[in-house]
Amino acid sequence: MDFTLPETAEDVRRGIADVCSRYDMAYWQRCETEKRWPEEVWSELAKGGWLGLAVPEEYGGGGQGLLELAVATETLAASGAAGGSAFTYVLTPGFGALTIARHGSEAQRAELLPRLARGEAETCFALTEPDAGSNSLAITTSARRDGDEYVINGRKIWITGVQRASWMLLVTRTIPAERAKPRTTGLTVFLVDVPRAAAAGQLTFRPIPKMGANTTPSNMVFLDDLRVPASAVLGEVDAGALVLWDILNPERVLLGASALGGAEVALRVAVAYAKEREVFGRPIGANQAIAFPLAQVKAKIELARLMLYKAAWLFDRREPCATEANIAKLAASQAAWEAADHAFQTHGGMAYSLEYPVARLLADARIGRVAPVTEELLLNYLATQVLGLPRSF
Repeated sequence: MDFTLPETAEDVRRGIADVCSRYDMAYWQRCETEKRWPEEVWSELAKGGWLGLAVPEEYGGGGQGLLELAVATETLAASGAAGGSAFTYVLTPGFGALTIARHGSEAQRAELLPRLARGEAETCFALTEPDAGSNSLAITTSARRDGDEYVINGRKIWITGVQRASWMLLVTRTIPAERAKPRTTGLTVFLVDVPRAAAAGQLTFRPIPKMGANTTPSNMVFLDDLRVPASAVLGEVDAGALVLWDILNPERVLLGASALGGAEVALRVAVAYAKEREVFGRPIGANQAIAFPLAQVKAKIELARLMLYKAAWLFDRREPCATEANIAKLAASQAAWEAADHAFQTHGGMAYSLEYPVARLLADARIGRVAPVTEELLLNYLATQVLGLPRSF
């Protein structure tokens, strides 16, 4: 059993860290405060080829897998971006390039992958709906065949990055949930040309005010008689669940990596303050009440990282990885929350001051315990699907 990361992943860590070394915590705080995309970092990542890691070499990419994407996301987050801002990286290399490389038709790959690798196009992912919530199989956004096109109607919520996206990976129902046997059938994923649909008035969106992660706006999306060509189907009609699992499992891994990097930032900030701040004639970090919780966080970060890398490794080998991806996401999100919470407690009253990054880190860390899937549902999966306990519904 070899725990050594492949040289490709180490190269990614060094490359992303080099780009991020030119942007300090204050930069990321400004992006959050100004609610703006980290354009400077994004441009450098594109220029260095770091957006095309998961794009096959024949399409101009790096030919790497989910493990390298996870290392890139974690490194970006740990540089100071933390979980919220690091999500910018998940939208296109994760949702777009990785999925299209695995499930796209030859025409789709040839048209989109080179542009994604160069940073000339961006993607977003639309699954969640207001009424379905975490019950993804209960979505009602419908796609109806009409000649050589599909007509799509429905609503999506918490769709991040629509403003910049060239393409949306849109999950629909081509067989209503109540008629689908089994319920996982009848899902179809489409590649939607966002600017074209918006210009036609068939896709509109409304930003959702939120407490954090404001470098990437999240939106309510409305689809009104949206027309897309039949060639826009990603994978096969009615068999979109196969595509969806290959989006959701990497999503858990990459958002786990984002949380893990955020945990590293929070721990680093807490440790630095615990070393510098003196009360009663000694640094507060000398007190076990401060030191031990931070040491516990470090242990949990390292444990979460092992499962995260294992899940990514399994995905790249095309082996089942749902259990590992769920555990990794659960452990990483909990580590991120504990790191941010203890960073807050370590700073005491000064944590309320926006001169310190603790408030941003706390808001970012809280997201991971409810998105993209709640902690309770992750635990329910482990209880019923892994342990074999009876279902409650």
